[in-house]
Amino acid sequence: MAKVRIIDEKVKGHLGQYLFQCSLATFVIFAILAFLDIITHTAIIATLGSSAFVVFTMPRTKSSEPRPLIGGYIMGILSGALCHLLSVSRMGVTLFPSQHTSYVVFGALAVGIAIFFMVVTNTEHPPAAGMALGLVLNKWDYLTILFILGAIIVMSVSKRMLKSVLMDLV
Repeated sequence: MAKVRIIDEKVKGHLGQYLFQCSLATFVIFAILAFLDIITHTAIIATLGSSAFVVFTMPRTKSSEPRPLIGGYIMGILSGALCHLLSVSRMGVTLFPSQHTSYVVFGALAVGIAIFFMVVTNTEHPPAAGMALGLVLNKWDYLTILFILGAIIVMSVSKRMLKSVLMDLV
């Protein structure tokens, strides 16, 4: 029977590195939470938290590279914004019997479209598919979109600047 380990063997001898990289992710999320409305942007913030995990714990994976990170968010934002616009009733006219049904249909569609365009453009970043869903379900404005893109660019630049001292923790 295999021995079950609670703590990863890689932590041994690298505890400082683990603390450093997790602290970087904590700082990035702290900055995001300080500037975004955490009540109305919960799904959006959750995707940025997932991206911080990918970038700072798996810095050598394809998903944490600039093209998938930034490109994936662009695909997620475009599909989410489009489906959000389609889901909102115009002058009392809706495509579905309830707003809930509209959120369900267009939320699922936003994720599917984002995934399709990410794989077609080779910009696969899984948390960005969540961004598409978050834009359908949450209230947002164009400054929110600019902030999200700025946060992703800051993560990407930070990772690039610190690449020589970052290691894959996963």
